[in-house]
Amino acid sequence: MWSGPRNLSTAMMYAFGARADCAVWDEPYYAAYLQETGLNHPMQAEILAKWSHDPVEISKRLTGDIPRGKSVFYQKHMTQHMRPTFDRAWMNDVTNVFLIRHPARVIASYHAKRESPTLTDIGFQEQAELFDQVAQHLGHAPVVIDSADIRANPEAMLRALCAAIDLPFDPAMLSWPKGGHPQDGPWAPHWYPAVWNSTGFAGAEAALPDVENALQDVLVQALPYYKQLEAVKIQP
Repeated sequence: MWSGPRNLSTAMMYAFGARADCAVWDEPYYAAYLQETGLNHPMQAEILAKWSHDPVEISKRLTGDIPRGKSVFYQKHMTQHMRPTFDRAWMNDVTNVFLIRHPARVIASYHAKRESPTLTDIGFQEQAELFDQVAQHLGHAPVVIDSADIRANPEAMLRALCAAIDLPFDPAMLSWPKGGHPQDGPWAPHWYPAVWNSTGFAGAEAALPDVENALQDVLVQALPYYKQLEAVKIQP
């Protein structure tokens, strides 16, 4: 599952993690991304101490044995983490799905947690590039699902997603225990408090938030990438 930050990505990981047949991996490349870019992120020391820095080792694990003997492996990826220098051949051996969200919502949510995001912080350009790569390999558009549609009708959209990837729908995906998931990454205390307090998907989203003037350029840059993927998103 490929998305930028603040895209409903953690809730989606919890939904799949609620399935008895599914193992999850939270942002496998986060530490490798920080190591390569030198960026300063919240809880950076903890991330670098606990998560693998080696993209080659990570890639092997992504297509290796599924943890805990499960039959489904849900991998929550941030598109901006997949640096151009990292091996991508493994992507041809998995089912790639793209989770999108309107950039106005992403920018407002990200800004509240880490001020003044840039286009590279929120992953829209990288998401479109990965989408094009997968589409070229498949010969057709990969599956795209919009977080707004999921929040508006979780069961219908999760059923549609499961059908699109040939996975039986499990009603367990509609709820999860409060308090987080055992496989949460070490950055979870900073980014996940809202979803830790949830037991299911929040309701339909309100009108788009206002984006402050200083971030309007980021919104303008991100919108075409969002629109490209929105045009082929699945419907309930």
